[in-house]
Amino acid sequence: FYLTPAQVNSILKANEYSFKVPEFDGKNVSSVLGFDSNQLPANAPIEDRRSAATCLQTRGMLLGVFDGHAGCACAQAVSERLFYYIAVSLLPHETLLEIENAVENGRALLPILQWHKHPNDYFSKEASKLYFNSLRTYWQELIDLNSGETTDVREALINAFKRLDNDISLEAQVGDPNSFLNYLVLRVAFSGSTACVAHVDGVDLHVANTGDSRAMLGVQEEDGSWSAVNLSYDHNAQNEHEVERVKMEHPRSEEKSLVKQDRLLGLLMPFRAFGDVKFKWSIDLQKRVVESGPDQLNDNEYTKFIPPNYHTPPYLTAEPEVIHHKLRPQDKFLVLATDGLWETMHRQDVARIVGEYLTGVHHQQPIAVGGYKVTLGQMHGLLTERRARISSVFEDQNAATHLIRHAVGNNEFGTVDHERLSKMLSLPEELARMYRDDITIIVVQFNSHVIGAYQNEE
Repeated sequence: FYLTPAQVNSILKANEYSFKVPEFDGKNVSSVLGFDSNQLPANAPIEDRRSAATCLQTRGMLLGVFDGHAGCACAQAVSERLFYYIAVSLLPHETLLEIENAVENGRALLPILQWHKHPNDYFSKEASKLYFNSLRTYWQELIDLNSGETTDVREALINAFKRLDNDISLEAQVGDPNSFLNYLVLRVAFSGSTACVAHVDGVDLHVANTGDSRAMLGVQEEDGSWSAVNLSYDHNAQNEHEVERVKMEHPRSEEKSLVKQDRLLGLLMPFRAFGDVKFKWSIDLQKRVVESGPDQLNDNEYTKFIPPNYHTPPYLTAEPEVIHHKLRPQDKFLVLATDGLWETMHRQDVARIVGEYLTGVHHQQPIAVGGYKVTLGQMHGLLTERRARISSVFEDQNAATHLIRHAVGNNEFGTVDHERLSKMLSLPEELARMYRDDITIIVVQFNSHVIGAYQNEE
């Protein structure tokens, strides 16, 4: 099919969302100006998820992208639960006590998060009570463990990731008398999800990453050009340290079977993920849970099958790698994106495209006509064409949409080719997946003035 530009735009803009941080008396006190996010599905339904929220009881903002596999159930659960676990991990002891007392006495709870959601970002009402009870058990343990020390953000992120993964596993083992809920917790545990989450508070930026989604910082150099700084490492077979880590955790006798065809046990691309209990539970536990689970689970071939060479589980962890970065005035934006973007674009191009979009300044290469005699008319034509290209580039109101347009429609010259974009977006569902992955992007814009002021105070 040939799609008109209007049809292309309606597909690209269907899931876009923007949030601007409110100003107080015309002054913005946050180091974040706002963010743009968007998703383009390849799978039906899409297996990626995204989340963004402001922490209300502590300072800071949380943003994250989640790439699901073997279905979207795990990515869905992590996208709606992980930020609560992080927020609770960051709360001071007194606030945890206040919250527990409120629940105990049936009073209204202090709100912990203010969510920034697109109407399509679904929240599962059915499981909210179960999810709440697991979270409450966690904060009760934090109250009991009170060491009196303030929580380190890095530690809070690691604890929250590990604890949520543990709860996902536990809920599936315990099951639920309600058969719908029982099936839900099992689907969450047997599917999997990566997570790449940023916590921004003043000049402190922490990125916690599990799996192969990525975080990248866009930096504006003194000459106005753009460069990219990686703030996460992929946990897959391309990362030698990660391959070594996995090998260290298992006996020498398994060395040859651990990583095959660039996959964990020959099956899984990411070497760290939430859920995926097929790579974490013992064979006995897997069999016991599947046999006692609802019938729908027995019909699912994936749950019955045991990975080959499965001798010393767990083979997989949800523990994140955390990178801390002190923001500087030249750090203009952060891109969080699932691997659907990075498979199609180099980080340097991502930095340039977003940077030029946000500043509206293009670093134009001079038009080279290579020794030909060019009439003024022809030169005028070349320049007019170039100007038309630039004006059409800025039709997007959202930086994430702009990036998706390039990721899907770029030709070999690095410009968006409408015909290519039209072809890629009109592929039927069963074909789309062969050409690209789901793409989810959040572009966070920083406030250089506020960051500069923070730096001066320090």
